[in-house]
Amino acid sequence: MKTTVELNDNLLAEIKRYAAQNQTTLRAVLESALHNFLRQQTTDAAPFRMRRATFAGAGLQTGIEEGNWSQIRSRIYEEQGG
Repeated sequence: MKTTVELNDNLLAEIKRYAAQNQTTLRAVLESALHNFLRQQTTDAAPFRMRRATFAGAGLQTGIEEGNWSQIRSRIYEEQGG
């Protein structure tokens, strides 16, 4: 399949030099690079795992109503001058 791709002039010149030095074609270099890139993306990327982050305690501190975000927010910033 034919397609058009715009490349940086310096990059294209470097790829052409590489192809000439290695007695291969521009097409072969680009295909190889793209195959390697795609292979890396699928094999190196480990699935994201959320670390377990639990804390000891019995829930909300005393004096805070459940769901009262203004109370919670003011407690958070209390010691930070807020």
